[in-house]
Amino acid sequence: MTRYAAFLRGVNVGGVNLKMADVAKAFEDAGFGSVRTILASGNVLFDSKAGVEAVLRKAETALRDRFGYDAWVLAYPLDVVAAISAAYPFEREVPEHHSYVTFVTDEQVLDELAALADGAGPEEKIRRGDGVIYWQVPRAATLESAIGKTMGKKRYKSSTTTRNLRTLDKVLR
Repeated sequence: MTRYAAFLRGVNVGGVNLKMADVAKAFEDAGFGSVRTILASGNVLFDSKAGVEAVLRKAETALRDRFGYDAWVLAYPLDVVAAISAAYPFEREVPEHHSYVTFVTDEQVLDELAALADGAGPEEKIRRGDGVIYWQVPRAATLESAIGKTMGKKRYKSSTTTRNLRTLDKVLR
């Protein structure tokens, strides 16, 4: 049995509003065990004997069937999430900055996002990790940053989701 963290893309932002208790029930009804949600931003912990690809398809199908929206889920064994968090390459807490991890399942998209480091502003830090983009940006500049401007494009919706490092810490507790 593997403990997974699932990150739902676009939940409770941009018009897809779901109650986390209902999300947990959808995961339970799909056959996942020990389901727990973290915060209201689409973070779900659960147990499954299935591999990552099967977990992804099952979770997306459960959410699409239950809530009728085009659900995208990125799921990782919890130990992988812990390793990603531990590898954060910048100072974790910088005053007036956000520290983010963008999870990416498409290698081409990962390359595109990593290339944004060349055009990033002086206070925006971008570094490629193993299946992720590590990112740090001043609080007031998130949406106007190189990554912020790019991530809103439809092309990235199915293969990316971003979490604040503090959220990952809560997921890992």
